[in-house]
Amino acid sequence: LSLALDIERWNLECEFNNTDHRTDLNGVDQLIVRRGQPFTISFYLRSGHFQPGVSSLEFVAETGPQPSEEYGTRASFGLSANTDTSHWSAAVISPPGDMVALSVCSAPDAPIGRYTLTLGRSERIEFILLFNPWCPGDAVYMDNEQSLEEYVLSQDGIIFRGSVGRPISTPWNFGQFESGILDTCLRILDMNPKCLKNPGKDCSGRRNAIYVSRVLSAMVNCNDDKGVLLGKWTDGYEGGVSPMFWRGSVEILRNWDTQACQPVRYGQCWVFAAVACSISRALGIPCRVVTNYVSAHDTNSNLVIERYINEKAEPIHSKEMIWNYHCWVESWMTRPDLQSGFNGWQVCDPTPQEKSEGVYCCGPIPVRAIKEGELTFKYDAPFVFAEVNADTITYTKKNDGSISKVITTTAVGQKISTKSVGSDAREDITHLYKYPEGRAHYSIILGEPKINRKLAAEITVQNPLPGRLENCCFSIEGANLTGGRVISER
Repeated sequence: LSLALDIERWNLECEFNNTDHRTDLNGVDQLIVRRGQPFTISFYLRSGHFQPGVSSLEFVAETGPQPSEEYGTRASFGLSANTDTSHWSAAVISPPGDMVALSVCSAPDAPIGRYTLTLGRSERIEFILLFNPWCPGDAVYMDNEQSLEEYVLSQDGIIFRGSVGRPISTPWNFGQFESGILDTCLRILDMNPKCLKNPGKDCSGRRNAIYVSRVLSAMVNCNDDKGVLLGKWTDGYEGGVSPMFWRGSVEILRNWDTQACQPVRYGQCWVFAAVACSISRALGIPCRVVTNYVSAHDTNSNLVIERYINEKAEPIHSKEMIWNYHCWVESWMTRPDLQSGFNGWQVCDPTPQEKSEGVYCCGPIPVRAIKEGELTFKYDAPFVFAEVNADTITYTKKNDGSISKVITTTAVGQKISTKSVGSDAREDITHLYKYPEGRAHYSIILGEPKINRKLAAEITVQNPLPGRLENCCFSIEGANLTGGRVISER
């Protein structure tokens, strides 16, 4: 017969565990561990000794207000000979005696958040579980220690602003390990409308970095929810401060937390992106801020920015516009929901520009999907593609109401920039988003092409060729590409 253990007291070994899990910068007063990696806890018996094969101990790990095994927010498991990093498990790692050292490991796809671990009949411990980019089984795994130091652990960075002719580096304190910030980040998840509507399902979704990054994209702005920041792009910042005032994310996050989740006033694109980066890093998702110079805002998904001027060449207000620059974030994760080849950096944009599935959020969409023109991929591929690739057409609106086209340019999406790993230098990552101008390799852009629209297509040439090709021009004909019709080539 197995004998239940009579436990007197615990030691969560917070300093050892937090250091081992690279969470010690949050402090060592509470247990904060990363998923898919064992952690150690010790307990002392009131009476008797632990005897392998005789003593028994059952565990229940739970997260969220409605934990259930169906949702994956409750896991029951017993002692094993060794911990298994592929699922919840526990093993004794000390010799028989009145002090028992346990190694406990969470599943690498367990939901992140606050947990209660029940041992035996009534002993309960609490801990926080985060994404683990050091764990090969985690969807956010990144196999480069220098990159992990930059994109997860670094609390100070550079955001590029200014103009395409003169990029300006702005220092920013992300502060993801400052006191209380992790608690605030978890509160942001709890305040999102999906959690308020169905907390059990939302907590289950927190196993998925795709889901979490999409929630953060919506919650950093306050347009649909109790989000962190209110945007303002016109003069006059009554009731708040200019976006230029902020030098870091910590004050913004603390203000939101202490002011009953009221939005902090005010933010613009680089502030939204920086706060999203801080939260992502705090939760364990590798993240970086990216700046796109000459950035298009396409409101109708036709990949063309239509601007209007009057007869005096003065601009007429339009929802579609070209920004000097625009900032978003890239988050690192796998995309099992898409075909292979699209893991890695994913664009997420928390600045409220257009609605996605009824909410002001954007992404995640693979950077490679933008480069290859995969406009049917989730999420929001046409919008991000247009930001770096849209044609811009300027029309003159005459006094008699007539309209005429005056100029066509294609200058959007230049000097796409981020901070270099390990230095403050600007890294140009334009090549990750688009092929060089004039290079004859593009993917098919699905959708109904407009009249006179340049259409990108992929052309496969058989090898060997019957003769040498020089200065070739391929012509593609066709319409309604999504209808499955054959495209002729000549």
